[in-house]
This record gives sequence, structure tokens and C-alpha cells, in this order.
Amino acid sequence: MLPVLTSLLAGLLFGLGLIVSGMADPAKVLGFLDLAGAWDPSLAFVMLGAIAVGVLAFFVARERTVSLIGAEMKLPTARHIDRRLLAGSTLFGIGWGIAGFCPGPGLVALGMGEFKAFVFVAAMLAGMGLFELVERRRQAAVAHAA
Repeated sequence: MLPVLTSLLAGLLFGLGLIVSGMADPAKVLGFLDLAGAWDPSLAFVMLGAIAVGVLAFFVARERTVSLIGAEMKLPTARHIDRRLLAGSTLFGIGWGIAGFCPGPGLVALGMGEFKAFVFVAAMLAGMGLFELVERRRQAAVAHAA
């Protein structure tokens, strides 16, 4: 029960931070990406704050085997950059630039009742489903070839 409650509180805090910082508004994100127009640097400050918190958290986490609530620590181990990572990053960036949403702010805006967020989240879920389908077929082909 504690992990679920902790996750809920962390998600609520994250969502509140997105609302307060204005990052749930796609116009704010698109203003940041508009380097040739009326550029809005506020997203850069939000990102720098998030990076600082993340660096501190990972620094503390790498020295631990369990979290503060007793759950097993599962830190990423992959260190290589491959075509799949580059392709996924490119697709993420294109979608972010078109919609002005990434997953977190998209879900927050959906919760706020914004129609654009509904379209974004529906497309995001369809993309996740398509990825799962393609990935399962890829893994089955690799297993069959082995």
C-alpha cells in the first residue's frame, strides 16, 4: 500500500509542478521551441531545475540497494546509443514540436479537460500499442532465428 500511496503523491506533486510552471500549456512549450520568433526561455529554467533534482536523486540512488520506502532499486544499466534510441528520440522530438505536449504534461492537460490533450494521449497510446506489437514480432523473429 505504501508504494502505491507514495507513487500517487509523487505523481500529484509532479502534475502540480507542471501546472504551476505552465508546462501543461502547449503554447508555452511551442514558445520555447520557436527560436526564430517570440522565444520563451522559461522551459529552459524548468528543465535546468528538473535536471538538478534528477542528478541529486541519481547520485543518492546509486549508493542504495533499496528505496526510502523499502522497494528494490532498479536503475537503468544501458549505456549504448543505437539506431532504435536515435529513432525514438527523433520521433519524440517531432511529436513534442507538433503537439507541444510530452507524456507528463499531456496527461496533466487531459486531466484539466483540454481537448488537444485528449487527441495527443489517444495518439500516444496508439503509438505505444504499435510499438508493443512491432517489438513482440521482432523478438519472436529473433527467438525463431536462434
